[in-house]
Amino acid sequence: MQQTPVIAAIDHLSSTQFATFFVDDLFFGIDVLNVQEVLRHQDLTSVPLAPTVVKGLINLRGQIVTAVDMRGRLGLPPREDQEAAMNMVVRVQEGAVSLLVDEIGDVLEVAQSTYERPPDNLEATARELIQGVFKLKDRLLLILDTERTVDVSSGFTAGLPMRKRGAEALV
Repeated sequence: MQQTPVIAAIDHLSSTQFATFFVDDLFFGIDVLNVQEVLRHQDLTSVPLAPTVVKGLINLRGQIVTAVDMRGRLGLPPREDQEAAMNMVVRVQEGAVSLLVDEIGDVLEVAQSTYERPPDNLEATARELIQGVFKLKDRLLLILDTERTVDVSSGFTAGLPMRKRGAEALV
């Protein structure tokens, strides 16, 4: 039986369950199998000369974990000072990395039939971070490629022009 292009595109996803979170008004998901844990705000130790999206290091029960600011990674405006970031700790090849996000969502199971490739109208670099999109009843669930998202060595933000800011910059 030959696979349709959409089915072939989601074969690389290991499950259809995603841990979700919000950054600005964007709704993201990460394969639940890649998520180690979710934490409230943690104290950060700054790292001199680190890329601007690396907000610091957290001590997670003796394990040192790099914290990557998702707003900066996506080229969105910084979080208000009074708003504490949440930590979604993900497992990647190099170990654990914390993604600093605005709000943690639920674990969702989605139907493979609602999957689509990333929209063509995304900025090219932002599209590289997004594996695909699931059309939900009331919003889009943007699925992040965790390995690419935490790789801050190949560009510190999603490459969005300075004049574009906010969620509208991604579309």
